[in-house]
Amino acid sequence: MSASTALMTDRYELTMLDAALRDGTAGRRCVFELFARRLSGGRRFGVVGGTGRLLSLLRDFRFGDDELRFLRDGGVVSPEAVTYLENYRFTGSMTGYREGELYFPGSPILTVEGSFADAVILETLALSVLNHDSAVATAASRMSIAAGDRPLAEMGSRRTNEASAIASARIAYIAGFHATSNLEAGRAWGIPTMGTAAHAWTLLHDSEEDAFRAQIESLGTGTTLLVDTYDIRKGVETAIRVAGTELGGVRLDSGDLPTVAASVRAQLDELGATGTKITVTSDLDEYAIAALAASPVDAYGVGTSVVTGSGHPAAGMVYKLVARQGSDGGWVSVSKTAEGKGSQGGRKNAFRVLENGTAVQELVEVADGFEQLSPASEYPDARALQVPLVIDGEPVAEHEGAAGVAAAREHHLRVREELPIRALALSRSDPAIPTIYKDAGEA
Repeated sequence: MSASTALMTDRYELTMLDAALRDGTAGRRCVFELFARRLSGGRRFGVVGGTGRLLSLLRDFRFGDDELRFLRDGGVVSPEAVTYLENYRFTGSMTGYREGELYFPGSPILTVEGSFADAVILETLALSVLNHDSAVATAASRMSIAAGDRPLAEMGSRRTNEASAIASARIAYIAGFHATSNLEAGRAWGIPTMGTAAHAWTLLHDSEEDAFRAQIESLGTGTTLLVDTYDIRKGVETAIRVAGTELGGVRLDSGDLPTVAASVRAQLDELGATGTKITVTSDLDEYAIAALAASPVDAYGVGTSVVTGSGHPAAGMVYKLVARQGSDGGWVSVSKTAEGKGSQGGRKNAFRVLENGTAVQELVEVADGFEQLSPASEYPDARALQVPLVIDGEPVAEHEGAAGVAAAREHHLRVREELPIRALALSRSDPAIPTIYKDAGEA
């Protein structure tokens, strides 16, 4: 199977390119912008996810023999367009928010500059990556906030497709989770992995005690035993009898978790296993985690909700042309004005305005050309949000791989501290801070 990512796109991207080659507009310099008009689900902030993955996929955005043959045989584009695509390489630039950064409605998350032909065919790939990963990142961050200092493990591989499982584990770690059950995510991205045994392990053996003894012999007393295959109280008693009071942990995957966790904690303490931890893993989301805040729970495992964006599997981002060069060579701001689906034309600078370290405003400066935009020094009370991602067609490598994941996680946890208190609530509301547009040069 081809490693090319070039056909991970919608047909109309290539038919537009084909038409632009015919009418002579393919070479026009353009600025495209990826942004979200609103935050899904009435959430108060969003988290940028997928940037590092997008850059790596961009490296393989090449039309090889198989891809060209498919386009030619299917009559997707003209022979002239096929010839053009034989040598296609993105040679433009990308700037944008760092992975793990917070975003709000109208934030210029990704800016792509190049010829129309260069940039238009990247729309689908950019949106498919950032819409998915940002949805998961936002849900994961809310869960991480709800969990506080208690560790979170991502366990959702069986609730999504195999590629999304790896991507979800990656971005959940960036957004505050501590480990994943997915080994490929661990191998590819340097994420800590975890996991011990499922109910099948207990059911395999003639008794629960046999299963626990075998697990202890294999993994040691520091392991976590799943105690709810049968009767939980009997399971806890058997676990401590087999492993002793130094047992690392027990896991609960069913029942009314606040009640069950309190009962198990009391039982463990009565048996002298005061250091044995309790992990819960039963269809958790941010609301269930928050509801367990006062319960004697030590760690959480989350599956379905995190890999599906906790009910909002796409972030609602769009990719729009916001500026182009006219026939006279001058820059022209362009925008869509359809009701409910409008866009803000022009090149943009973005800053997060802070007061005493707390975010109060997303400030977006707008201009026709880059030469009109202000340097960061003009905004001493704000943090510049955009960084170079691709320079002259070459992705900035520091955002990729395991090192990029580690840096994005560190960045996210740091900037999350800038959120105002109201942003931490889980209820539906307006964005935590407003997005303010300002014309370049405006006092």
